[in-house]
Amino acid sequence: MRMTAFGAGGPQVAAIGQGTWRLDDASRAGAIEALRKGLDAGMTHVDTAEMYGEAEPLVAEALGARRNETFLVSKVLPQNAGKARTIAACERSLKRLKTDRLDCYLLHWRGSVPLAETIEAFETLVADGKILSWGVSNFDVRDLEEAVAIAGEGRIACNQVLYHLEERAIEHGVLPWCEKHGVAVVAYSPFGSGDFPNSSSQAGAALAAVAAEIGASARQVALAFLTRRPSVLAIPKASRVAHALDNAGAGDLELSPEQIARIDAAFPLGPKPRYLPMI
Repeated sequence: MRMTAFGAGGPQVAAIGQGTWRLDDASRAGAIEALRKGLDAGMTHVDTAEMYGEAEPLVAEALGARRNETFLVSKVLPQNAGKARTIAACERSLKRLKTDRLDCYLLHWRGSVPLAETIEAFETLVADGKILSWGVSNFDVRDLEEAVAIAGEGRIACNQVLYHLEERAIEHGVLPWCEKHGVAVVAYSPFGSGDFPNSSSQAGAALAAVAAEIGASARQVALAFLTRRPSVLAIPKASRVAHALDNAGAGDLELSPEQIARIDAAFPLGPKPRYLPMI
C-alpha cells in the first residue's frame, strides 16, 4: 500500500483508505468484515463522522484491538462547531468509537459559527491529547485562506473534498493551494456516489481499456488516477469484502504518463465552477 504524508510534517498514511458514509445501510456483519479485511490489505486510514448515524459504533466494533494500527478520522457538524459544543461533540465521538483520541478531527463543512471559534476548540483538543491533528472538509480557497490566517501555516492537516473522474473542480484552485501549503487532500465519493462510468460510454470504455492493459479493475484505475499526485488520498466506501479488496488493489497501482493522459482526455477537467461542489 502506497503511503503519503498527511499534512505538513504529518504521519505517513495509506493513500487508499476506507470511508464509512452510509456504511450502516448495509449488513452490519458484512460491513464490519469488509472494514477488517480492508485493514488486512493495508487500508488503515478509516474515515467517519458524527453525521454518519451508526457508523462510529460500527467502526469501533470493526477495529476492536486494532485501533493502534489505524489512522482514525471523524468530523464535527457545523451546528456543533462552537468551542464548547465542538469539544462535547468530539468527546461523544470518542465514546462511540471506544478510543481515547482521534488521529484527525475535521469540520464537516462551514456553517454560521465563526471559524476562529472552531479552530480554538480544535487547538484545545490537541493540547488535551484528544485529537492529534485537525482539518477541514468542503473548504474552497477563500475558506482555506481564512483558516490559515487564523491558525497559521502548518496547522491544517487536510481538506476533505468531493473528487471523482467526472467532478474534478478541485484541480482548478483547491488542489494547487493545498499542495503549496502542505495540506493533504482527501477525496470523498471517489466513485461518484453511485454513478461510476459505464463501460458502454465513450469515457467508460477508455477507462476500461487502460484497466485491461494493466490487469486491473476500472475502479482501481480510477483510484490510481485520482491519487496520482502525492498530496491526494482517497476514502472509497466498501460494504462487502470483495469491494474492499478491489479498492486496496489500487494502493500499489501506478499509471504511466500516457495512460494518465488518456484518462485525462476521457474525463476532461471542465470549467471552474462558481462554487466548490459538495454532497
